Amino acid sequence: MTIQSTQQRTEIVLNLGELRAAQGDDTALVCLGLGSCVGLCAYDPVARVGGMAHMVLPTSSEDRGGSRSPKFVDCAIPMLIEEMEQLGALRSLMIIKIVGGAQMVSMGAAAGVLHIGERNVEAAKAAVAGLGLQLRGADTGGTHGRTVRLYLNSGQLLVSVAGGVSHEL
Repeated sequence: MTIQSTQQRTEIVLNLGELRAAQGDDTALVCLGLGSCVGLCAYDPVARVGGMAHMVLPTSSEDRGGSRSPKFVDCAIPMLIEEMEQLGALRSLMIIKIVGGAQMVSMGAAAGVLHIGERNVEAAKAAVAGLGLQLRGADTGGTHGRTVRLYLNSGQLLVSVAGGVSHEL
């Protein structure tokens, strides 16, 4: 995780397999260049607590070591929700959105074999539903990477496609 400060805002940049829950009017949580990875963004507008996870693979069953790591969708989402609750967020108020899950590598005839991005998106949807939460928005799929920023002062979520213009999700 990298923390960058400007005069007006602190950006907390999450690397692969990291998650973070935070509060602070001057803070933005950021995932840069999400390709097949999925970024889950959660926000409680009353407590003004936000959270983000940069998830790499759909299930921890794919890890031979059997670790509980935030790089796996099925581990990261419950871990993030717990961290947000420790900061005062309520599940019933959380706004949950996902970004990423692109198909970044063209594999010709073998393209149907892996579909990591698609599998990450489906795992995220299942994990959110499994926790009794509702997914309120998604910007997923396609073949281009995305960057996502969650501004904790407002809950605004900005997504930009590589080389494109930012839009609000």
